[in-house]
Amino acid sequence: MNAEAALDHLRAHCREMPPVAAMQVEVDGYAAGILRLTAPLAANVNDKGTAFGGSLTSLMTVAGWGRVTLGLEMAGETAEVYVADSSIRYLAPLRADLCAEAAFAPGESFETFLSTLRQRGRARIQVEAVVRLPEGGAATTLSGRFVAIAKR
Repeated sequence: MNAEAALDHLRAHCREMPPVAAMQVEVDGYAAGILRLTAPLAANVNDKGTAFGGSLTSLMTVAGWGRVTLGLEMAGETAEVYVADSSIRYLAPLRADLCAEAAFAPGESFETFLSTLRQRGRARIQVEAVVRLPEGGAATTLSGRFVAIAKR
């Protein structure tokens, strides 16, 4: 499957998940190995007028899941993708719309991940995601391990 078709499929899948739809998440694009998701602050705001921590974490988790799912679809593989564990860092309050970017962690090989999935029926890969501040720094970061289990 090509990248545009896989992105369209990912967009439809995100609309079908009630929590993701409630956050008004949009699949903004994919380039250079980075998946980008956005969500409006108005739907994800806390009592301080900043982005709700749960929304930040959720958006980055969905971005990580989406990055793995997108890679699998473009490779022609069918698998269920789950987050196994993650570490979140809240670095600064965000007073703007949310934009998460997710990519495979440095040193990770998607080809090795695919090979393992094809041989063993399951594989894992480390993903890093970030929500940036409008001026460019990081508001929140996620480092997560995602697992794919082949559909048989």
